[in-house]
Amino acid sequence: MQHVHIYSQEWGIYVLHKATFAGGCFWCMVTPFEEQPGIHGIVSGYMGGTVENPTYEQVLTGETGHLEVVQITFDPSIFPYEKLLELYWPQIDPTDATGQGNDRTSQYRAAILYHNEEQRLAAARSREKLDQSGRFDKPVVTAIEEASVFYPAEEYHQNFHKKDPKYYKESRVYSGRDAIIEKYWSK
Repeated sequence: MQHVHIYSQEWGIYVLHKATFAGGCFWCMVTPFEEQPGIHGIVSGYMGGTVENPTYEQVLTGETGHLEVVQITFDPSIFPYEKLLELYWPQIDPTDATGQGNDRTSQYRAAILYHNEEQRLAAARSREKLDQSGRFDKPVVTAIEEASVFYPAEEYHQNFHKKDPKYYKESRVYSGRDAIIEKYWSK
């Protein structure tokens, strides 16, 4: 499944690609990527489940099989996929296959959802390098799976950190995201 968009401007043509990451609550996965050069958009949504056009309430049950994901549109000539992977890893506990922090239902598990063979290979290399780094006392188990149909989440989830910063910060603390980052990535 290839997600490439070609845009033309007066000065030339540029190609945008898609990258999709799951790492617990999608609200917390937006901010690390949003201010980077070459990032043209980030949409929170759902991927991988059995229900078409799922609602947040359906996904929240953990019974639809969807993951909460962010789908990033990026210009690889400015911000290569490998740099996205470098930003992704420090946002999660890659040794936890069942969720992230206090977010324990199945929609919160971490995964890299690749859109083409190059992304799959880059993700596998990156995961192997991280696993061999000695940073963790358990194996890196983050899944690498083929991207499937992406369903954008409801509008109130998009850029949630800007819409309700106080609740976003409280949710981030409750989820344990900052504790994960401190434990594994502050060194």
